[in-house]
Amino acid sequence: MRFAVMAAVLFVSSTCLAAEKTITVAGDGSGDFKTIQEAVAAVPDHSADRTILHLKPGTYQGQVIVPKEKQKVSFEGDDAKTTIITFDKTINDLGPDGKPVTIAGGTAVIVEAPDFAASNITFQNTAGDHGQALALRLNGDREVIRNCRLLGWQDTLLCWTGRDYFKDCYIEGRVDFIYGGATAVFDHCEIHSKNGGHVTAASTPKDQPFGFVFLHCTLTGDDVPWKPPTTGPLPPGSNVKRTPMADLGRPWRPYAAVAYLYCDIGSHIKPEGWNNWRNPANEQTARYSEYKCTGPGADRSKRFAWTKELTDEEAAKYTIANILGGQDGWNPQ
Repeated sequence: MRFAVMAAVLFVSSTCLAAEKTITVAGDGSGDFKTIQEAVAAVPDHSADRTILHLKPGTYQGQVIVPKEKQKVSFEGDDAKTTIITFDKTINDLGPDGKPVTIAGGTAVIVEAPDFAASNITFQNTAGDHGQALALRLNGDREVIRNCRLLGWQDTLLCWTGRDYFKDCYIEGRVDFIYGGATAVFDHCEIHSKNGGHVTAASTPKDQPFGFVFLHCTLTGDDVPWKPPTTGPLPPGSNVKRTPMADLGRPWRPYAAVAYLYCDIGSHIKPEGWNNWRNPANEQTARYSEYKCTGPGADRSKRFAWTKELTDEEAAKYTIANILGGQDGWNPQ
């Protein structure tokens, strides 16, 4: 009987492993495909099994779109510093028809499908300070991003809908560089502000209990050369560097929900912490909170009164399983 049970377990395990398919992408032609988009097109539609796209080291230029029917796709690199997906368009760049390309054409990687995963990849948009220029847009559900770098300036990462989980990632930008209406957990990530700005712009729906949740993250900021306010001889100490101030978030929609728990917050975060986006009415609806954060930017003595420190009872609800579980009990861990 024991032998029969063991044999059945081995059979099921081997069947599951066999169902998982790997496609190799290499720009030098040594893989199954030279471009990521060609590999995505080769994934079976509505597959019940996962397809892994192994991206060999290299820089992959151009936009990548994962359509809704290409579910359960994984992008896997060997190292985020050597496997790079890059794009250089903003939403204001003109398309062939002479009209702005909008978000659809100004984003490096767009994921419409559910159950997408990525690891050891850099997603970047190099357009710089020229308007919205996204590195990654997630529109599906149950998306998992691990050990990745997301690099941009304005609107680096759009978590539009569904549930997203980021683990051990590095995310940088300046203007609302993490935004959208999804429920997203950032677990042990580094969140880096470039030249001040705003870390988040959540558009969380009113009836959605969680928006963006940062757990055990490190918030860092750029040091930039100090610039004198007038021309003429430089005053003493003008060759030193300064850290431009940023805030933890501003509400893109009235019921924006953002929470930082157990985070190390750098000195680049303003003492008041948050921003009402020039609309005092948002102070009555935005759900902004912190809990047991540390670091020079974590002092809540000068925080706006309309933001809060979670109680122990409230903080106990901020587990990954509870935040992302939903009706299907999904737990990315």
